[in-house]
Amino acid sequence: MTGVWLTVGAIGTALFVGVLVATREGRIRYRFAKRARAGHKSRQDLPAPVAAALPSEQGTVTLLQVSTSYCAPCRHAKTVLSELAERTDGLRYVNLDVTDQPEVARAIGVLRTPTTVAFTAAGQELLRVSGVPKTDELLTALRTHLVSQNEHGSHPESA
Repeated sequence: MTGVWLTVGAIGTALFVGVLVATREGRIRYRFAKRARAGHKSRQDLPAPVAAALPSEQGTVTLLQVSTSYCAPCRHAKTVLSELAERTDGLRYVNLDVTDQPEVARAIGVLRTPTTVAFTAAGQELLRVSGVPKTDELLTALRTHLVSQNEHGSHPESA
C-alpha cells in the first residue's frame, strides 16, 4: 500500500510542477529595480558579448535571445523574434549562443534557454521573457520604448 501512495504522490508532484512551468512559459517579467540593484546600470556594466550586441544608435530596442546549441525551443523563439523585428520599426533581434560561455548567461541572470532580454541602446534592461515569447504581449510591453513607432505613428502589429 505504501508503494501506491508513493506513486500517487510522485504523479501529483509531477503534475504540479508541469502546470507551474506551463504557466510561466512566455511570461514577461520586468526587472528594472533588480538590474539597478545588481549593478547593471549601463552598457559598460554588461558582459562584453552582450554590450557588443547592442546598437550604438539611440531609440532602438534590442531583443537579445540567450540560447544554446542543444535547445529545441530556441529555434522556435528565433523564428518568432526575427520575424517580429523585421516587421517592427525600432526593434532589432540578436541571438547570443552561450553554449561555450555560460559565465555570460550567469552574469546577466539567465538560468534557462531560451530567454529573451530587451535592452535599450544604453544597456538598460527593459524586460525579459523565459521560453518562447508571445508576440502580442511583447509588442504591448515594448510599445512605449519603440521611439520610431511613437514618432511616426506606425503600428507594428499591422505591418
